[in-house]
Amino acid sequence: MTLTLRYMRMEDVPQVITIDRLSFDPPWSARSYAYEVTESSYSHMVVLEQSREDKPARGLRRLVKNLNPQPPGENVIVAYGGLWHIADEAHISTIATHPDSRGRGYGEIVLAGMVRRALLLKASYIVLEVRVSNVAAQSLYAKYEFHTVDVKPRYYHNNGEDAYDMRLDLTDPERQARIHQRFAELQSKSPFVDLYSAAPPPRGQN
Repeated sequence: MTLTLRYMRMEDVPQVITIDRLSFDPPWSARSYAYEVTESSYSHMVVLEQSREDKPARGLRRLVKNLNPQPPGENVIVAYGGLWHIADEAHISTIATHPDSRGRGYGEIVLAGMVRRALLLKASYIVLEVRVSNVAAQSLYAKYEFHTVDVKPRYYHNNGEDAYDMRLDLTDPERQARIHQRFAELQSKSPFVDLYSAAPPPRGQN
């Protein structure tokens, strides 16, 4: 099994939409993702892809496989995120993990990748909104040194729940060093190929 952190592509959108619909109400539309991937000059959409190598088939399984050949492996999007970069601000627009893959640290890999990407884009700070009831997400953001700076009343339209406005200052050199160190430690603990955080966007935006 191989994990790859990379830029989102159009062919990923159907899987991303599935995760989105299982995670959010209301979810983003397919058109919104298409715009982020192919048109937006400030979007840095990311996916965490899991590749599984197929085990050699034996006996009856091998016979069935020969009668019904399948691709040698399958690539599955297990988590994704969205980062906007405008002037000196970075904004985490969305982040989610497939329900079947939660509890394995995949969301942290996506978050860490976006934080490092924002730093390398020379953003001065990152902002995000999170439901006041989503304690697990708040704990993860706090681990990466986000702080709550405000409350946005009735931010979520589906149920009128408030959102915390959380921010991360990227201008402190010591914090910058911790971000790089934390990313390296995470990559060592949960090995993944990073084709995102330090890579140029596929459309060449800055």
